[in-house]
Amino acid sequence: MDFLTSFRVTSSGLAAQRLRMNVIAENVANAQTTRTPEGGPFKRKDPIFAAKPFKEMLSIEEIAGSTGVSVERVNVDERPPRMQYDPNHPDANADGYVAMPNIDMVTEMVNMMSASRSYESNVTVLNASKAMAMKALEIGK
Repeated sequence: MDFLTSFRVTSSGLAAQRLRMNVIAENVANAQTTRTPEGGPFKRKDPIFAAKPFKEMLSIEEIAGSTGVSVERVNVDERPPRMQYDPNHPDANADGYVAMPNIDMVTEMVNMMSASRSYESNVTVLNASKAMAMKALEIGK
């Protein structure tokens, strides 16, 4: 695998983790949203990743071990909303309960830390690949 391929693989990982962080930020920002255009409370979202071979860029020998990351879809969590008693809330039902988003802030923060660490790991790989390419250019002088 050449340096450009490793850069492509790493950049796909960076893009995937950036999207993951954006989805998590959207979940956190809407943790108290009880009314959406679709009706009902906000529903938690979660990106689904898949390995993506770079067939169009590689020779037959290189295809087997060279993959990137693609986002297959952003999954919507269909679990029922959390019911919270608040009879003064404008979206409360007849019994005084409000349908709140099914978002657990602890889970979202753990996911954000995981995405951040994955992003940092990809940056480290990118920097190491760049350093190796620079050394190879120095040797070639």
